[in-house]
Amino acid sequence: MKISSYAALWQSPSTRLGWWAATLLALFVLMFIINAAAFVPLYQEIPNTWWRQALLPLYGILMLLCGLIAGVIGVISIARKHERSWLVWLSILPGAFVIFFVLGEFLVPH
Repeated sequence: MKISSYAALWQSPSTRLGWWAATLLALFVLMFIINAAAFVPLYQEIPNTWWRQALLPLYGILMLLCGLIAGVIGVISIARKHERSWLVWLSILPGAFVIFFVLGEFLVPH
């Protein structure tokens, strides 16, 4: 029995690339929430310490890389593997967010 494209949208990913995109999407969202709830308030209250100067930039870069890789894998999964899950389509959003964020940092002067 063949599932229609609309019905396939509401199912979980069916390919390995689709699952990778969904997992990286979940990791990006979790890291983003932790960053907003814990690190941003701490960043404003605590003076310059070693972990603030060394750990937070690495955390931010890792978070952005998770979002970018989720988007790239999501696009590849949709284009090549014909994945139609809503989680894979949703994984494109963090990738676009990271691309716009990085382009904005380079193109808009402060």
